[in-house]
Amino acid sequence: MMSGMTAVVVVTAFLAQQPTSPYFGSVSTGTITTEPVKLSVVDAIQRALQANVGLLLQQENEKTAGGARMRALADLLPNLSGSLRESRQVINLEAYGFPAPDPIVGPFNVFDARVGLSQPVFDLEARNDSRAATFRQQAAKYGVRTARDLVVLVAVNLYLEAVAAGSRVEAAHAQQQTAEALLTQAQDLKSSGLIAGIDVLRAQVQAQTQRQRAISAENDFEKFKLQLERAIGLPIGQPITLTDTMPYAPVPPPPVETAVQRALDGRPDYLEAKSRLDAARASERAAFAALLPSLRFDADFGAIGQTISAAHNTYMMAATVRIPIFDGGRTAGRRIEAQSEIRQREAELADLRGRVEYEVRAALLDLNAADQQVQAAKTNVDLAGQQLQQARDRFSAGVAGNLELTQAQEAVATASETYISALYTHNLAKASLARSLGIAESAINSYLGGRQ
Repeated sequence: MMSGMTAVVVVTAFLAQQPTSPYFGSVSTGTITTEPVKLSVVDAIQRALQANVGLLLQQENEKTAGGARMRALADLLPNLSGSLRESRQVINLEAYGFPAPDPIVGPFNVFDARVGLSQPVFDLEARNDSRAATFRQQAAKYGVRTARDLVVLVAVNLYLEAVAAGSRVEAAHAQQQTAEALLTQAQDLKSSGLIAGIDVLRAQVQAQTQRQRAISAENDFEKFKLQLERAIGLPIGQPITLTDTMPYAPVPPPPVETAVQRALDGRPDYLEAKSRLDAARASERAAFAALLPSLRFDADFGAIGQTISAAHNTYMMAATVRIPIFDGGRTAGRRIEAQSEIRQREAELADLRGRVEYEVRAALLDLNAADQQVQAAKTNVDLAGQQLQQARDRFSAGVAGNLELTQAQEAVATASETYISALYTHNLAKASLARSLGIAESAINSYLGGRQ
């Protein structure tokens, strides 16, 4: 059905075979109505961006990364706390090294109200941990953009499949009507004694064949609409009407080198990989900084006494220098892990750079090939129509049998299917090009309309 699919389309086709893939599911809203919902491709995209499960999960991942950044940043900010305590005590002075004739003191009351402050002054480990968390949050944001582009591609692909299925229904019904008209013609000619009974049988077989094709096409059309509804958040079974027919609209392809550079500058998945590499490097610096001294300032201020009215103000201020000496290899192990993660992220980034260039070049090749296939398929549809008309004329004139007419009908059916498939491939190639450039969400409508 398709030829020369890009890597993005291969991934999409793989996901389509996975019933549990979040990008083909959604959180549906609303209730089913008897009135069909008019749905354009833009409507389908907007609904998918609001309800698609894959995107919703990625957005929650971004929030998780934001929470992790806040926790890491807290290690650099002041920690202010307060306490209020009132107790009644009996103590033994001898237990504290003070022998006395009567060592038991109490019972007596102690009231203590206090505010404490703790502030890191110099802590390179915490600072680099905070930077790593910031880079991870940025990577999660790019991940949301990547998910949005993928959701757009999935929604467009399902919409195009449904449109193509609808075109097959129309073609099948047209071919069924033609076959039934030819069957009536054959019956009339047999009644006139101009053709044999086998020609009527062939016409009957052809009419039933076209009827079976129409039934199968209608079933496929309904199933494709169900898949589309499931991905964009419509209740399953809601009647819908596809308002965009997706006609042929060529797109002037951009220069290859310009397109590749544009993708490397703007593709969110590539930027996400760069942010994850930056996070790994920051984690490595944090692991190294764990071996360095850190400085912290601590203070508290409050009032203490046997009663509230008798309480006196007290305070404490301290500067603490922490010098790591031996931690049982914990820091060394952390550095090994961080350095290994850096090498992994570097390899992933290098591979992704090559994949981005491949996908852009492959998408441009697919677009060019699909454009030529549409032109060839359109010509073939015209030629098959002429062949069928001439076969009908020859059959009516009695100079050709029904076998030639049947072959002409099959040629029309094949040419129609080829043209529908080529048109679907061309539109999907344009959507895949927009996805490979990282502009699926912002430019998909203009690409499908044939404008850049």
